[in-house]
Amino acid sequence: MNSTKNQQASRLLLAAGTMVLTVAFGAAASAQDKPADGRGPVQAKAAEASKDQKSNRYCTNIADAAADARFAWQKETLTALEKEIEERIRILEQKRAEYEEWLQRRNDFLAKADESVVAIYSRMRPDAAALQLANMHDETAAAILAKLSPRNASAVLNEMEPARAAQLTNVITDKPKRTQDSEKSG
Repeated sequence: MNSTKNQQASRLLLAAGTMVLTVAFGAAASAQDKPADGRGPVQAKAAEASKDQKSNRYCTNIADAAADARFAWQKETLTALEKEIEERIRILEQKRAEYEEWLQRRNDFLAKADESVVAIYSRMRPDAAALQLANMHDETAAAILAKLSPRNASAVLNEMEPARAAQLTNVITDKPKRTQDSEKSG
């Protein structure tokens, strides 16, 4: 009987030792998988899933507020840009008005100068006017001749050499330009 009791006792000890080792190794293995708060791997995954759901709900809940804030910021940015553009347009309009005023003064001066030049040439002797106009640029000479009275212009052209007079007459009548335009059209 002793031997049977001894055998039973050794089996119990062996079973108890196996259980102790299993528990010890299991505890060590689960300690590696456990998060710092002491939960097991299944509990940790459940907590992560719960955390993801909470963060998704949070993101969903604040999405409208974030979109509203982004739209408000964009509106403020656009308003600021619009004001900057309006200011630049105002400055450009001032510059344009200034340039138009300057151009008007220049044109007035040129018109007066043209009038005075035409008055000078109309009072000149035809032979002297012809010599000076013959040495001028074609367009300038033609413009002066066109503004002279027909009587004075004919007297000046009469004093010029015929080739130069014909050339200035062509510029006045714009014949070469009309010929070129009709050649382009046809």
